[in-house]
Amino acid sequence: MIIPEEFNDIRPYEPEELPAVYDRLVQNPQFLQMVSFLFPEATPEIISQKMHECKTNMDFQLVFAYRFLKKLISKASTGLDMDVTAIDNKHNYTFMSNHRDIVLDSALLDVLLIDHGFETTCEIAIGDNLLSIPWVLDVVRLNKSFIVKRGLMARERLQASQKLARYMHFAISEKHQNLWIAQREGRAKDSDDRTQEALLKMMTMGGEGSPAERLLSLHIVPLAISYEYDPCDFLKAREFQLKRDVEGWKKSAMDDVVSMQTGIMGYKGMIHYHCAPCIDEWLKSLDPDMPKTEFYAKVAEHIDNEIFRNYRLYAGNYVAADLLEGGSRFASHYTEAESDAFKRYIDGQIAKIQLPDADVPFLCERLLTMYANPAFNQARVLQNA
Repeated sequence: MIIPEEFNDIRPYEPEELPAVYDRLVQNPQFLQMVSFLFPEATPEIISQKMHECKTNMDFQLVFAYRFLKKLISKASTGLDMDVTAIDNKHNYTFMSNHRDIVLDSALLDVLLIDHGFETTCEIAIGDNLLSIPWVLDVVRLNKSFIVKRGLMARERLQASQKLARYMHFAISEKHQNLWIAQREGRAKDSDDRTQEALLKMMTMGGEGSPAERLLSLHIVPLAISYEYDPCDFLKAREFQLKRDVEGWKKSAMDDVVSMQTGIMGYKGMIHYHCAPCIDEWLKSLDPDMPKTEFYAKVAEHIDNEIFRNYRLYAGNYVAADLLEGGSRFASHYTEAESDAFKRYIDGQIAKIQLPDADVPFLCERLLTMYANPAFNQARVLQNA
């Protein structure tokens, strides 16, 4: 397949580019250290040989990424599953999900798609703010990621958004790939997951026809991701206090690296992915004469509600909600022992926060909010159903 040159700086690597990428990676000590987790006895020469045997990105994912993640999940979780009953594994979709973990949200989706018999994994939207390290950029483009350019001036941002949208439509209609994109730029630090209308508008900069027809051609599936524990929760709480107390505070590139490492290696408990029905039929039911502003708001709300409805909630979510409300609305969903265990967990996470003037009540409230919001949002949607 001939891929338009305009996408060269954002698309995943093509098979003919892989040998040169492999050669670069095996010269990098940090990459070799990461791979040693998977092949502890392998020399750089053996790793190079294994990589060169991978002729496509999918080959690399199966030999390296899939095995790495399966091993990781066996150590860092108590289980991973996905409900795909609402979709067809013979079709291609754009999975739009809530965003908890910088790396694992999309990586684990690939594992689950393979396990559920999908014909291909996902091309993954990833922000270039996470790719300042050259070998990391090589790995993500090797692992079927396409690049979202950020930090641009207004005119450049518009052009980049148009090209990104054109690429997404090309990838799903011409390359017949699945896509993954978070419902918003960056993670929802408080777990109050909301789809950004600006993201939907960007997606309609590609394709043809009305905004509804352009979204229809992407075959969007709202995807709910539920981690029992978020290994980065204490880092997010720390960030909330720094933003509150330090005027103009912004994360550094090293903060992102620490978040990625913590999210990957930290304990997550149970992990559940749940696919809502593709929104195509719902989109067809909308009034074609609806004003655009109302259209985007309605689509965002629909995606949000599908994600809320399909969360898998754990004891900690319900305990956190009751602690914040000071009541017992959700008490039937957990035992006293589970409540005590979750409170100890929160205390332990607060103890990890390195700040000279840690505001413990504030940090506790932030942590509880992260776990409570999915319970609040799901309860509201189910009540209004």
